[in-house]
Amino acid sequence: MKKKTKIGIIICDRYKTCAGGKCFKAMNNRDGAFDIYSKDDEVELVGYTTCGGCPGGNIEYAPEEMKKNGAEVIHLATGFLVGYPPCPYLEEFKKFIPEKYGMTVVVGTHPIPEKYYKTHKNLGTWKESKWEDIIAPTLTNKEMRLTYD
Repeated sequence: MKKKTKIGIIICDRYKTCAGGKCFKAMNNRDGAFDIYSKDDEVELVGYTTCGGCPGGNIEYAPEEMKKNGAEVIHLATGFLVGYPPCPYLEEFKKFIPEKYGMTVVVGTHPIPEKYYKTHKNLGTWKESKWEDIIAPTLTNKEMRLTYD
């Protein structure tokens, strides 16, 4: 029997005009942070919104609406990682959502595009050891990153 997972995606407000193309492509292909879901199972998007801008006021309310629509997992979009600077509230979001709503939080959606990877590598953005685990689900490999440029 197929498993169905309902998810919500929250994007960084800097990208509020984003149509979600890379996130939806990755969700359908099970690329990046969506590789945790089997291709044999269904993933249904039940909510898509921004954090509301720094310091993330919408994080207090959006997960509740998504949960009412059946969301079990919230993906914090890759934009939180690749924007410059990366979201300074990411750790707080990862703690707050499970505490208040009992939902799983996954950091990332689509693979990090190669052009962003190069820039952040050159800047040393993700040099601290804490970033290794945070970017791992979206780092993938160069070939995959290039398909998301």
